[in-house]
Amino acid sequence: MTYTVPALRRPSRLVPGARVAVVAPSGPVPEDRLQAGLDLLRGWDLDPFALPHVLDRHPRFAYLAGSDADRAADLQRAWCDPSVAAVLCARGGYGAQRMVELLDWEAMRAAGPKVFVGFSDITALHEAFATRLGLATLHGPMAAGVDFLKNTRAQDHLRATLFAPETVLTLASGGPALVPGRARGVLLGGCLSLLASDLGTPHARRSAAGGLLCLEDVGEEPYRLDRDLTHLLRAGWLDGVRGVLLGSWQDCGPYDTVRAVLADRLGALGVPVVEEFGFGHGEGALTVPFGLAADLDADAGTLTLTEPALS
Repeated sequence: MTYTVPALRRPSRLVPGARVAVVAPSGPVPEDRLQAGLDLLRGWDLDPFALPHVLDRHPRFAYLAGSDADRAADLQRAWCDPSVAAVLCARGGYGAQRMVELLDWEAMRAAGPKVFVGFSDITALHEAFATRLGLATLHGPMAAGVDFLKNTRAQDHLRATLFAPETVLTLASGGPALVPGRARGVLLGGCLSLLASDLGTPHARRSAAGGLLCLEDVGEEPYRLDRDLTHLLRAGWLDGVRGVLLGSWQDCGPYDTVRAVLADRLGALGVPVVEEFGFGHGEGALTVPFGLAADLDADAGTLTLTEPALS
């Protein structure tokens, strides 16, 4: 039986007064940025709170926000709290892959659907929420992220997605098509290096077949992007993909070189490929719902959801 990326269950939109939890599944979180993010969310008439270990530091590894067990416990506690309508990640970095096996997925499934937001290293959790919970998630700005705190476009687009998702059904590209054409598929993806390193694990999709694949990354030299794309190609993970949307490639080297690598590795797939879609690590990053069907028009540079991101 051929695997095809399925459309996933949508959580409910937020309403004024909704309680939202902030967790740190990956890297350490600066306290001033956390407080600024909580204040911003309060300005949206939400009731945000941080879990107990959000400001922790791992005793040996400075790149982790506390121990794997504590980071997992915070996420599970937030998800299983019936008063919580949404769980927002504070930041990315590294560490989500270390704690994903520590989560009680049966308990989280029993807790029911709710909104989950994050990007970058959180790609590993987007994959796990899709495969283990069958739940659509939001690839978007994080509560203590610099871009979220300072960029009104990032703030406004996430806020609209959370409260009035029918107003943001179409995303427009800022760049041309690398490969023209039109396609319909289910949105998935995230950080390229995380997708490549997640390949073959129990929490990752077996294939991107039937999907519209969103790719971006940060701080990876062109040869590393080439290596990750080649790995996905050789593994057959890209077989049957319907289209590719490219986001930001911040600090990945000269964009002309990055663009050439992307065109070389993705152009032979025979599907539409569009660059500069404005999601990821770039300034003013947009929110993209993963797990929903959408139509990609590479010639017009548009992505149109077939239904709002949240019900």
